[in-house]
Formats: sequence, C-alpha cells, structure tokens
Amino acid sequence: MNGEWEFGAGPDPILDRSILVPFCAESELSGVGELPGDVVWYRRRFDAPAAEVVVLHFGAVDYRATVWVNDVEVARHEGGHTPFSAEITAALRDRDNVLVVKAEDPLADQTTPRGKQYWKAVPESIFYTPTTGIWQSVWLEPLPARRIRGLRTRPDLESGAVDIEIDADGRVAVVATLEGQVVGRWSGQGGHGRMRLDHVVPWQPGSPVLYELQATLFDRDGAAIDRVDGYFGVRKVETRDGKFWLNGKPFIQRLVLDQGYFPGGLLTAPNDNALRADIEMALSLGFNGARKHQKVEDPRWLYWADRLGFLCWSEMPSFHEHSVEAERRLIAEWADVVREHRDHPSVVAWVPANESFGLQHIDPSVRSNFLMRLYNLTHELDGTRPVSSNDGWEHALTDMCTLHDYSPPAGLARNYRTVEAALGARAGDHAAYDPGFGYRGEPVLVTEFGGLRLSGSGGWGYNDARDPNQFLNIYRGLIDGLMQPGPVEGFCYTQLTDVEQETNGLVTFDRVPKVDPSLVRAATQKAKGAT
Repeated sequence: MNGEWEFGAGPDPILDRSILVPFCAESELSGVGELPGDVVWYRRRFDAPAAEVVVLHFGAVDYRATVWVNDVEVARHEGGHTPFSAEITAALRDRDNVLVVKAEDPLADQTTPRGKQYWKAVPESIFYTPTTGIWQSVWLEPLPARRIRGLRTRPDLESGAVDIEIDADGRVAVVATLEGQVVGRWSGQGGHGRMRLDHVVPWQPGSPVLYELQATLFDRDGAAIDRVDGYFGVRKVETRDGKFWLNGKPFIQRLVLDQGYFPGGLLTAPNDNALRADIEMALSLGFNGARKHQKVEDPRWLYWADRLGFLCWSEMPSFHEHSVEAERRLIAEWADVVREHRDHPSVVAWVPANESFGLQHIDPSVRSNFLMRLYNLTHELDGTRPVSSNDGWEHALTDMCTLHDYSPPAGLARNYRTVEAALGARAGDHAAYDPGFGYRGEPVLVTEFGGLRLSGSGGWGYNDARDPNQFLNIYRGLIDGLMQPGPVEGFCYTQLTDVEQETNGLVTFDRVPKVDPSLVRAATQKAKGAT
C-alpha cells in the first residue's frame, strides 16, 4: 500500500493534496515537505485481494491513528513508534474500497513519547524535525481463516534447544535448518513446545549464524493450510562480575550512537539498502553495534543487524514533560517495543529511559519509582537481556552502569581509572545513581562521549577539531582513555552521522566519511589495556 495517497490537514480537511507513503509530511520525499499541523488525513482506494481473511498492517503512525475502511472504523491505535494491525474482511467489497486514516500528533504536547522530535516548528540544539502521521510501511496481508497468528522463539544456548510459542488452532510442525540441513523438529498442537537442536552454533558479531525456521499448520485431513517462515540466533547475554558476557565470554561492546535520521526521509529511510548501508558503514568504522538513540527503528534495520552480526541496544523515545498520563503512555508503548524486538538476536540490551528526559525536575523518589516500574516490566517481558534503567546518569536499579561524559581525552583518562573515579565524575552535575540506589558491581560503560565536529563545517558539536588529522588524534585519545586498564567494559561513541544542525557525526548526513574509515576502525578496535 506504499505509494501515492490523497492527503489533507486540519480537523475537517479537503483531501486535495497527494503524499508519498510511507514518508511523513515534513519530509522532502513525501512530496509535501512542510509541517502540516496537529491533525492529518490520508485516503487511498484499493481492490481487495482474494482471501478468506484480509489483515491491514501499519508499521508506525505518529501519534494517534484512527482507521476506516468503507466508512467502517476498523482500528484505533496510540503510540507513534509501534506497529498495529486490523482484520478488515467484514468491511471489504471486491473492488474500489476506500481506506481513510486520521493521525493526530499535537506538536506542542511534550507528554507524548517523542524522543528527538522537536515540539517547535524549527529544529535546534539536540532536537530535530518532527514526524507527523504515517512513517513506516502500510500493507495488506491475505490469509486463510485458520492460520498461524503468532510465533515466538526463545533459544537456549546452554541446553541446545529452542522454546517455541505458537498461536494457532490445530497441529503445527516446526522445522529448523542450518545451511540447508535439518537440525531440529517439533510437532504438536498450538501452544508451547521445546525443540532440540542437533547442531548448536552461537550467533555473535563476526559470526552471525542464523537458523532458518518454518512452521506449518495442518487441517484435520493433514493438508497444509498456512505457513510462517522465520529465523533465530542462538546466543546468551548477561552481566556479572563487572563485565558484559556474550556466549559465556567477556565481551567489549564498541557501539556507536545512531539516531536513525535520513536526508529526505527524516525518520524513514529512503529504501532498504540505506538501512543496510548504515550498518555496513558502522562496521567499516570498527564498531560491533549501535545504541539506537531515542528511536524505535524500522524492523528491516533489525533484520540486517541480525544478518550482519551487529549488536543493538533498543531504546524507548522519551517524553519531555512528566505527568501520570505521560508515564502511562510510555509504559504501554515500551511494552509493545519489547514484545516486538525480543526475538531478534542482535538486540542485547534494553534502554527504557535516557538522561532523565522528562524526569529532570521532579522529586527523585517519583523518578526512581517510575524507573523501577520500567525496569521490572522489561524483565517480566524479557528476562534474557540486561536493562540500563536511565542511560547516562541518575540510575535506579540497573544491570549496567552507563555514563555519559563529553570530557576531552585527558578528562576521560582521569575519570575512568577506577570505579570510584567513574562514579564521581558527574559530581556537581548529575549523580550516577538516584538517592536510595547505588553501584552493585554491574559493568561500567561510557555510552555517550566524543561528539567531535570539524571546525568550519557549520552546525554544532560537543567538541571541535580543526581538521581531519586532529579529529583522528582526538578520537584516538578518547578511545585510549576508556580502554586503559580500569572498570570500563564498553562504550558508545557520539555519533555515527550528522543529523540536521547537529554536525558531530563520523560521517556527514549524506553518509560521506569525514576521516579515513580504516584509520577510525583501527582506533575503535584498540584492545582494552593495550599501550
């Protein structure tokens, strides 16, 4: 359903414009290219596919969506970053169906989870052009009446097995293959099962081994009536003894901050190749993963992260004004994010909050109570990954002590010689932990630092370099300061690309490297403790 739709804005609009879905109205690629207002409308006509059941899918609509098919309301959804679906069969006719979408996204409402989308018309500082309405793909799915409605896999590296959860009525057969060879089978009624693997190869950066999965639903006569194809990776992540562990071995995470903005499309990549290219660019610079900052990324990016062996920290876009309703909205949407991302082997950490966004000026006990609710909810939905409770500072209970520090190289070298120095580095600014909480031996990671800008390039950055040579020398010094003998077990450099007015990327907004990637790569991959 991507393509040209009729478009209008306002409470009672005339849909006399056109827009290219899935790009938001603010983007150039949409064909609109301007801030449309708080309410936008879409309309498209379509012929129904021949099927017993037709499901309409939306990848993401910011922020509230109401959907009608032939004047019948088929869906309402709140949350600008998560997918939703509606079975529309009863509302369909064979030809000339009319699909209408209303999206409401009040620009000035800072209580909605909005991340880096600015609440003013012109972007500035660390905030960017907002996104209104449809910004991910829309599609129809023809299905049989009896079908597989859901499939989850939970691989267990230590036991060499996969726990399976299938939402289906009837007998289901599941087959796992590795390099074309069958390595696991399970058959039973829809529900829960466990499949043993004949051959266990762990997924990890540099060796992203994926098992292909096929689940088939049968009718009473044994005929196949539905099939779902998927994949999974077998790996284990944990935090203990002051380290991050991957597949039973200590692992240094060398991450890059990735805001996921694109020229022309803003939050929406121009095509699938652009999503893959960003990961390949980060790999060429020596990083083994990214912290997806204040954005719930398109699932195709996660697909390529799984395939290319690239770690991901999945982060919730924050609200910027606290209220009870703001808490409710974020908690509900974050739960959907975790459910949506938890089967991806590339996702190795959860970040429900960042730098106390929206929580800065409230009672610390109210803040930590909210952070604890998020922490506990995340572990209830997925107990297999660590949680950074409030990335940057003012942690409540957390599985990783993640700190943000834009000091120059000498400052980083001084601040991270010991745990005590690291925890005191923010004294007088933001404490590492909220009152009533403290360090319990979790791994220390510096998850924002650097922010280098080339002088004369326009825009702004956290620190300046006069030319590429000085840029590289400063970058090496920053990595040296973190990889000295000491408590730091990983880092996340700010940032991969320039974004609009923020020009502190390793590459430009158009994805042109500012420094020879091979030289950056050598610095990024410096071994911990090496001289």
